[in-house]
Amino acid sequence: MLLLLAGMFLIAGGFCLRIDREAAHYSRAQLQRPLWQFALRVTDWAKGLPWIIAALIFYFAVQAIMRWQGESPSLRLISGYSLALLASFVVASVCLHTFKIFLGRRRPRDEFEHGLYGFRFFTWELQYDSFPSGHSMTILCVAVVLSAIVPLLAPVWLALATGLAITRAMLTAHFFSDVFVGAAVGILVTRETFLVGFPQLAPGWF
Repeated sequence: MLLLLAGMFLIAGGFCLRIDREAAHYSRAQLQRPLWQFALRVTDWAKGLPWIIAALIFYFAVQAIMRWQGESPSLRLISGYSLALLASFVVASVCLHTFKIFLGRRRPRDEFEHGLYGFRFFTWELQYDSFPSGHSMTILCVAVVLSAIVPLLAPVWLALATGLAITRAMLTAHFFSDVFVGAAVGILVTRETFLVGFPQLAPGWF
């Protein structure tokens, strides 16, 4: 399921490369509409730092409890999922920022302010960091971990995460292709992190 979803996001990202400029200008013109204002209110849920802090708090709190009161299956699970999320963030961030540095895509603001658009391959300039989207990667990492914890709600987690990821393009912080490819990176890296590093926590459908 996750491979299929990641593949769909990659295909969507490839298609959006053809319409990114037009879609960005359309979104910019809609920023005062209610749906776009709602996107502005919720988009920060896709930021990485709060999720990293939450995972660290859960992990170290559980470690402390286990030292004082002893281990239990539920505490080991909480510790394992917290560590899996942190590991997924680390590996996905390395992959994502490698892509960013190599591909060097301009942000939509360069298009709006200067009429500059496109990729600057192998320039190694950190300001060209639009592709893929880090917020999109982050929230899909979270969704995959939540899907492992509560598999019955996997469609809900993945749908909510996709919606949050799309707010980045709606608000013209990224192009739509940035968002979809970032989502694919989050899904693929988190899936592989589970299968390689935490196989006991990975559901069979991963």
